[in-house]
Amino acid sequence: MADKAFQKLYQNPDDCISYSQSLLISDQNPEHRVVLQNIISQAYAMKGDYIQSVNIYSQKEDSKEKENLSYFLQAAGDYNLADQYQNLDLYSQSQRIISGLLADNKLLKGDIPRMNVITAKLYQLQALNFGINRNYNDALENLSKSDQYLGFNNQENRILEMENKIFRASFFMRQNKPEEAKYLLERTLALAEKSTDYSFIQALAYENLSRYYFFKEDYHTAVDILEKGLSKIENLPYNSLKAKIYESLSKNYFALHHDEKYHQYNKLYTELRTRLDSSTKEGIRYIVKLVETNQNNNLEFQKQKQLKKISLISGGFLIMIMGLLIYFLILNNSLKDLKKQSDFFEKQKNMEQIINKDVSKEESAIDKTTEKDPNKISKEKEDEILQKLEEWEKQQRYLDKSMTLSALSSQMGVNTKYLSEVINSSKGKNFNAYINELRINHIARLLRTDPVYLNYKVSYLAEYSGFSSHSAFTTVFKSVTGMSPNAYIQEITKSRIS
Repeated sequence: MADKAFQKLYQNPDDCISYSQSLLISDQNPEHRVVLQNIISQAYAMKGDYIQSVNIYSQKEDSKEKENLSYFLQAAGDYNLADQYQNLDLYSQSQRIISGLLADNKLLKGDIPRMNVITAKLYQLQALNFGINRNYNDALENLSKSDQYLGFNNQENRILEMENKIFRASFFMRQNKPEEAKYLLERTLALAEKSTDYSFIQALAYENLSRYYFFKEDYHTAVDILEKGLSKIENLPYNSLKAKIYESLSKNYFALHHDEKYHQYNKLYTELRTRLDSSTKEGIRYIVKLVETNQNNNLEFQKQKQLKKISLISGGFLIMIMGLLIYFLILNNSLKDLKKQSDFFEKQKNMEQIINKDVSKEESAIDKTTEKDPNKISKEKEDEILQKLEEWEKQQRYLDKSMTLSALSSQMGVNTKYLSEVINSSKGKNFNAYINELRINHIARLLRTDPVYLNYKVSYLAEYSGFSSHSAFTTVFKSVTGMSPNAYIQEITKSRIS
């Protein structure tokens, strides 16, 4: 019955919820109940209803203290918490739970089918986390490990195997292996279409296959494939997947200069994305509150069990104090931010002129700004470093998330101390400030010149421009431009409309 409930998860989440809840009414076995509740929680997440998803997760923790639960129930509960974090884009929290579970040899033995499914799902989540961080080799390795635990022949195992194939194809595409990705997706679609009920898997595979044709600039074929995928779930509440398809359709129609279709799907995407983002924010608030009030039931908050009430009260006061501080800071810094915004937009307007200046003028400018004490570094060496820096900037290698001062000095074959000294003297800032400003200027220029980027989530823009986190990107963006990424996007959008 649980296998049938999992199968319904990929056919229609509403049917899955109704069916699983009917089983819960009559089944009092705690292990059966936790499996069914995990499935219901996943169904709500597929709908984009993250508040209900977290709510269902929380219900199974009310009956017993976690230390009295069976090992299976503990592992299943911890997996579901990691999955909740993943759905809410809280990847580092999810990663900590997964790493802790996969370090347990008891879980990895592979001799109990029900434990193997949890292990397979954990490796799948681990792979997705690596993929988000662009660590595609480790992502593919974890998908292979996931497959090793899916030997049991039932619907759940077959569905998870197909999901792994789709995720593997997605990573191949990002590794610039489009033909391998296409072959794998076409095979997966052939398997999924043997059973017409796997609507979600089919739509997910079509959405990923469209990326191959977008990459090949065959936008007409990409649109046809996306329309097929959309037809599979158009009348089903798979809202998170629908948002991806709407976004891909708007991008392809934009490339085809089909304004009517572009605006149609861009509007659908924007409206649905807004609803999903709102649900995500509420889900995050809910799960944070849940974790704080049920610390003894979570891996990450066991040490704070005795401080729960104090932390809640203190948190309330801190929020109030922080709110007042932020309010006064905004008032005090408003003029400063406005000036910074004005300066930044002026720099953006002049960017093309700066890029097109004569080389001779650039060299003379360098000469004027790089006169230094000859005891520290020779003029010839400084010019050589500046030239290498210029080439490095043109290649946009500053977008590499792993780029550091030592890595750059190694690539350029330059002494780290000399490189740091040249950057400080010629750029007027240290290496971190220098590379972060390059990244912000790059993404700001793309937002201003390519309207496709205006539709991307800020988290994607942060990842694309080389930042390790959404928050770091937002902080640096505001320090450079004087406004948040969302405010900047709104300004660019307004200027385009006007």
